[in-house]
Amino acid sequence: MQSVKIDKVKLLNKVKENREQHRNLFLKAQEGYRALVIKELDAMLAEARDGKPIRRAIMLPEPVDHTKDYDRVVAMLEMSVDAIIELSSQEFEEYVLDNWNWSQLAMLTNSRYV
Repeated sequence: MQSVKIDKVKLLNKVKENREQHRNLFLKAQEGYRALVIKELDAMLAEARDGKPIRRAIMLPEPVDHTKDYDRVVAMLEMSVDAIIELSSQEFEEYVLDNWNWSQLAMLTNSRYV
């Protein structure tokens, strides 16, 4: 199957649900990331005060936020005059199944801090 026609309201609700889950995971990851950065900075400061070599970098990947990708789709759906939306198989994979080309990296990075 190359495409599917979906009720706009159902699709809009699904994209909003997926957006909310992504955003909540990102916000929790951001909190965990911030705590780890502070801990690392405290350790770096203590090492510097103790005369140890000064580290100047923190090697923690930042949490990934793709909320704008969802917001774009939501805005497009809200502005559409069509009651039925036709999605390609790729769009269905992203919008309904919530499997975007960046999903694995975002999940891997964000889950690290939750």
